Amino acid sequence: MKYLIASDIHGSALYCRALLDAFAREGADRLVLLGDILYHGPRNDLPEGYAPKEVISLLSPCKDKILAVRGNCDTEVDQMVLPFPVLADYAVIDAGGRLLYLSHGHKYGEENPPPLAKGDILLCGHTHVPRIAEHEGFTYLNPGSVSIPKEGSAHGYILFDGESFLFKDLCGGIYDSYELGGNERTPL
Repeated sequence: MKYLIASDIHGSALYCRALLDAFAREGADRLVLLGDILYHGPRNDLPEGYAPKEVISLLSPCKDKILAVRGNCDTEVDQMVLPFPVLADYAVIDAGGRLLYLSHGHKYGEENPPPLAKGDILLCGHTHVPRIAEHEGFTYLNPGSVSIPKEGSAHGYILFDGESFLFKDLCGGIYDSYELGGNERTPL
């Protein structure tokens, strides 16, 4: 199973379209969205191509391939217009004896992790900054933001193939990676 993991679309149809192009190009089985899908939030400027209704239209045909968790900008109103669940605070995926724990990052994140078993992976968005961090007992991974990247980072996502996490920009260029089997970061 191949997962494309992304966060923080924030209503940008321009970058949502680029994300869906990457999803098709990568041949991923599932699109994992780590929250903040439609609304840009009061702390962010409007992203380029801001058109939440268009984002709904773009994501709706993929509804059976999307696994989403709730971001701090996602509300019950968003659930009324999106045809896939978006209000779960977290989700888990079994990745061969360890868990991938999916959360936006505002409730459970790098500094306030949920209970995790040794070797589990915590995947969060929220900060808009890609990150790989080893902690005692777990690894924290953040794909950054699809539409409003911060600290000079790329508009990007993570591709997970069951063994490695590839950090990619929306054009498919790899800029970082983390190998699951060896529990180590692979510098590029």
